[in-house]
Amino acid sequence: MKITKKSISNILFVIAIGLLLHPTSKAWILRQISFSPSIENKVDQVQLKSYNWSLKGLNTKDYDFNQAKNKVVIVNFWATWCVPCVAEMPSLQALYDDYGDKVEFLLVTSDSNKKVAPFMKERNFNMPIYNQASNAPDEFFTKTIPKTFLVSKDGKIIIDTGRANWNTKKIRSLLDSLLKE
Repeated sequence: MKITKKSISNILFVIAIGLLLHPTSKAWILRQISFSPSIENKVDQVQLKSYNWSLKGLNTKDYDFNQAKNKVVIVNFWATWCVPCVAEMPSLQALYDDYGDKVEFLLVTSDSNKKVAPFMKERNFNMPIYNQASNAPDEFFTKTIPKTFLVSKDGKIIIDTGRANWNTKKIRSLLDSLLKE
């Protein structure tokens, strides 16, 4: 049997479709095409009006968002079944590894610990995961996930975005400057 350009093309097409249909492959592809999130213009930055928000720790202790006042905070809304969420998790973990003692990381999900614990263990993630125990501040309202907010020490939302690559020089530089303020 002679292999033609057309048969090679067809084989590659079938492989590509197969990869796109497999959830693990989807996450990998999304990771490859993720960009660093955009920083809000100063005039567009929203100020948090309230820090009244309670979180129930799934793999950590419960958290009162009032503790986040005067701190740099990353709030990420996600789910184990969300492919774009899964795609950005390694970049968040890399940031957490380096900034976890300086920045408050709040990864919030509606999934149960029964789903979250094996997900985290399988991927060697150790970021703090929470369920909401009360409603989030209005400024964090979202209908889609993933949704991530970077909040400055003075309570301004510097980044408000969907899926992104968080482990970039741009974000690390921004975090370093926000921590110095």
